[in-house]
Amino acid sequence: MARLTPTTAPWRVLVLAVAALYFLVPLAASVVFTVDVPGQGFTLDAYARILDTEGFLPSLLLSLELAAATVAVVLLLMVPATVALRLSAPKLRPVVEVVCSLPLVVPPIAFVASIGTVLKWGPEHLSRTPLFQTFVAVQNPGFPVVLVLAYAVMALPFAYRALDAGLRAVDVRTLVEAARSCGASMPYALLRAVLPNLRGALLNASFLTLALVLGEFTTAQLLGFRPFAVWIVNISGSQAQMSVAVSVMSLLVTWLLLLLLAGFGGRRTPSTTTDRK
Repeated sequence: MARLTPTTAPWRVLVLAVAALYFLVPLAASVVFTVDVPGQGFTLDAYARILDTEGFLPSLLLSLELAAATVAVVLLLMVPATVALRLSAPKLRPVVEVVCSLPLVVPPIAFVASIGTVLKWGPEHLSRTPLFQTFVAVQNPGFPVVLVLAYAVMALPFAYRALDAGLRAVDVRTLVEAARSCGASMPYALLRAVLPNLRGALLNASFLTLALVLGEFTTAQLLGFRPFAVWIVNISGSQAQMSVAVSVMSLLVTWLLLLLLAGFGGRRTPSTTTDRK
């Protein structure tokens, strides 16, 4: 391993210190704002009132459900696609990369406006067809499937980059051919030989998708739904201190979820060869 030279070590420490200040100072200021009330001093009243505020638990649970569904949709869509691209059609990789990068190019307002136009067009022109119920079901406020689909599209650039980087570090073709030579079917080979080697890439894609869903505001607000991010903004006008407290708590919840995912992904199942010994 290369050692840090005396000339490079201070620069790295300085960069890490500046980065830590960039993230920690606003967070510390937010915490101080929520616990320091003029005339009362230190108090946790803003945090105590969160659970009793109308809409807190429903909006938080809705965001968590949307995040779990979006992560599942993104992984089920992108993992087979990227593996198949790596095995069968590597020349199409630039095309897929451009397509997956389109959500970064299209303005969010235009993206949401197009979704809203389709949702309005469907019931007007398909009212006498079975598809009418489909348009109604995807807009159910209890669980808006349209938000899951929109978030899945928005997460494509991040999920593709994470999975593509993981696949580049693994010799997928050799793993699949070795599994197939032992009599495994293609789905079983992908499940038992390829996916365990993509654990880090799967976790990175899940991290990025989870963070995107929990913090996304524009799409849900313009489509008329009320997940957690929209609820925070709605109460910020009348209860500024509590809205900041909720934001701090949501950040901690997001970190906790990421740590749980990291801990779950870091577990290694004992191999059969070890068990036989």
